[in-house]
Amino acid sequence: MSGSDVRGLLHPLLLLLICERPGHGYDLIERLARLGASDAEPGQVYRTLRSLERAGHLASAWVASEAGPARRRYELTTGGMAELQAWMRRLAEVRQLLETCLTRWTRISQEPGGHGPPAEEASAPREPFPAVREGSATEWEEASWAKTRH
Repeated sequence: MSGSDVRGLLHPLLLLLICERPGHGYDLIERLARLGASDAEPGQVYRTLRSLERAGHLASAWVASEAGPARRRYELTTGGMAELQAWMRRLAEVRQLLETCLTRWTRISQEPGGHGPPAEEASAPREPFPAVREGSATEWEEASWAKTRH
């Protein structure tokens, strides 16, 4: 997913990861990447963490590190758990919408005259384009135009 796609999902993704296990910023960025959000911009992740903390969904404390400076460790609050539950309900609704959309696309893209090659034609070798005389439409062109007006 691109960074802009991930940006809209940072709130629920971070709440989920912190619910699973509290962590610090860099740890959460690594875990986002393993989750599939490798394009998450670190600056955006840190801004989102601060926003979630200001909203009362997260609490943070500085924790000493064995290697290097202290790190801000984020934990989920009771309000954060309620927010995560609300996000999961919304995402379940979005999932239904996406599944419907993908199912419909799969159906129409495989129909004769659809926007993709029919399954039996997908593996067949394609014929070269027929020669076209200027000013006249060939049967092939007329059939192609008919498909787009579908």
